Amino acid sequence: MPFSCQQCGECCTRMGYVFDIIADHGEYAYTVRNQYLGDLTEVRVAPEMVPLFLDRGIFDRYPKACPFLRFDRENRAFCTVHLTRPELCRIYGCWLLLIQDASGRRAGRVMQGGHVSFDDELLGHIWENHIRPLDRTDEEEWQRNVIRILQRFGYIVIR
Repeated sequence: MPFSCQQCGECCTRMGYVFDIIADHGEYAYTVRNQYLGDLTEVRVAPEMVPLFLDRGIFDRYPKACPFLRFDRENRAFCTVHLTRPELCRIYGCWLLLIQDASGRRAGRVMQGGHVSFDDELLGHIWENHIRPLDRTDEEEWQRNVIRILQRFGYIVIR
């Protein structure tokens, strides 16, 4: 299943609990440590991201954000070290299914491991009554059924 980042930044707003900068090598090169696994990764801020990286305003809003997460003026999130990011970040997929309301606003997400997040109260009720009872033996079939049900209720589902 393809993953398409929506640049909301939500996934990285608490990654400061996971990653610490343990060395500054100058010229926007750093060593970061995964505090849970102990892994060390050499990262470098992409040259085109340096002006964004220099703006530390994100930490007023998200004090435990990843040290390399930044937002532009349009509030799109960027990983300033995307090309050299740690392995944990490389394998992360935010959602299996992104659920939007009829106007295109996020209503909820089905994440890896079956966790579900709702931004829309009605979606929570629909989920409990129509989707939770579905058989999950065949994941592809389950996703097709979820999409069909949600579309019937007027939602847009991106996978």
